[in-house]
Amino acid sequence: MNAVEEFTAIGPLLPDDMRLYIREEIDSTNDEVRRLAEAGAADGAVVIANRQTSGRGRRGAAWVCPPGEALAFSVLARPAEPAGLWPRLALAAGLAVAEALELHGVTAGIKWPNDVWIDGRKICGVLVESGGHHVVIGIGVNVNVAEFPAELADSATSLWLETGEPVDRAGVFAEILRRLDVRRHQIGVDFPLLLDAVRSRCVLTGRRIRLMSADGLREGFCEGIGTGGELLLSVDGRLERILQADEVRVVE
Repeated sequence: MNAVEEFTAIGPLLPDDMRLYIREEIDSTNDEVRRLAEAGAADGAVVIANRQTSGRGRRGAAWVCPPGEALAFSVLARPAEPAGLWPRLALAAGLAVAEALELHGVTAGIKWPNDVWIDGRKICGVLVESGGHHVVIGIGVNVNVAEFPAELADSATSLWLETGEPVDRAGVFAEILRRLDVRRHQIGVDFPLLLDAVRSRCVLTGRRIRLMSADGLREGFCEGIGTGGELLLSVDGRLERILQADEVRVVE
């Protein structure tokens, strides 16, 4: 079954403000949504591809999405909220994925700022990229990946590996989009609702972590997530508020 056959049927299940574009192969779903945005596409355009030739994660790292096994898609948002609040969409996307996966009986956690974990292993990554008047929300989810390369076997997982059976990939996709349509509109006045749900799933709270921030390498205890979505890091008895970071690691 090709991607068009697999995903077309879920069209009627999607929120009214979302329009689905299906590609069998593409360079990057984020790049395709950006092109649609620059051509005037409205808020809610969604591009999904069965195969990406240039998929990427944060800092340009390659993102591998096995055809027919994982989900790789991107959503165009034109938020009414100020641009300063747009980074919250990464939390909204991670939460939407976690909530959708939990419908399959797993317990999903959120690793600030942009990953979804199950039992300490990554199942989803989120890449949010802003344009002048739009935001592209890229999401990659390991759904029916049965086996990972040796270098990822201890750090990655999939819904199939967690549940012990293959899952309807199109159904998971539709569930994520329905949750995302709710959560992406909560980055403004309703942010406390989103934040409470993220905090309850934060896998870093109470743990010693190491990360790379704008001020360099930082290590300390995670005290949770602040009222603006920032990470609260206790370093030598001093509380720091981390707005952006890379290479966030739990120190065992």
